Amino acid sequence: SIASADMDLNQLEAFLTAQTKKQGGITSDQAAVIAKFWKNHRTHIHESLINQSRWDNVLKNMNWRVDLKSQLRHVDQINTPVAIVEMELGKNGQ
Repeated sequence: SIASADMDLNQLEAFLTAQTKKQGGITSDQAAVIAKFWKNHRTHIHESLINQSRWDNVLKNMNWRVDLKSQLRHVDQINTPVAIVEMELGKNGQ
């Protein structure tokens, strides 16, 4: 929860306080250890989570346009906008 929310120190303190008051939660000593670990390793943990959740592919180019239909069998479909999106993906680092 701490890492996925990328909690700042105030949020961390409130979260850990709530966890110590919860039945079956953590002790205050455990909360202190978690807080110290998070303060020292927050940036590294956040970057690691981002790298793990990132796709192998990256977006290299994107083109889009909106078309309006001018002739159809049914009158109610005329002037209905249609979006066309073209995305070019490439491998990360290539």
